[in-house]
Amino acid sequence: MKFVKLLSVVIAAGAFAAVMFLLSPKLCFDGGESYTFFCGNSSKNCREVTVTGNAALKKLTLTEVCGESATYGEFDLAAYLKKVNGEIIFTEELSDSVNYYCKADLPYSVTLRGEQINLHVCVREESVKVASPIIFGGY
Repeated sequence: MKFVKLLSVVIAAGAFAAVMFLLSPKLCFDGGESYTFFCGNSSKNCREVTVTGNAALKKLTLTEVCGESATYGEFDLAAYLKKVNGEIIFTEELSDSVNYYCKADLPYSVTLRGEQINLHVCVREESVKVASPIIFGGY
């Protein structure tokens, strides 16, 4: 009888783990030093939720996610563009950064300069911030 109970607990735990894996939301970016979710139904009422730990688990608890962002010490833009079938649409050079606005196979998008943009990469000397669709709230 103990074996049957133990077996049922193991099966239940395995089923729970499988469900959590299947329900775990896919993130736009991997391995960032921090991860930010943009929540709201417009950029006007956008709320930022930043985590440094399990971003996929946090995403499960959020509603109205309208974008995602990650910060990196180093980032290979060319490799990431290849991974998401992306292309640079236009760039913007500022005194402290270069911004790349791209089209890619990512779930969020906005229209900028008449183009659908869903990947924004801001490269600074000390770090890189990537976002889909764009970096809300400044960087």
